[in-house]
Amino acid sequence: MEKNEGLIVLLMEKNPQLSYEKARVWVELLWDDFETTYAKAGHEYKGEELTEKVVRQMIENYGSRLHDFVAKNPKYKDLLH
Repeated sequence: MEKNEGLIVLLMEKNPQLSYEKARVWVELLWDDFETTYAKAGHEYKGEELTEKVVRQMIENYGSRLHDFVAKNPKYKDLLH
């Protein structure tokens, strides 16, 4: 997705420790996680615009600390290494 490219670049700006590939994986994980959680909660799909807005907000708020998340959540370690 083209929209993801902007999110990947934003994440790399917020967290220079991340390579392009790791930032891409993070964006995909955040995107999929939000859409899955939103659907499981029974909400009607609101489109990519809402997902992009939420993922952008997560990156803005937590992007600089995402690498710490892996250290505390080993299930994601394999996806990001």
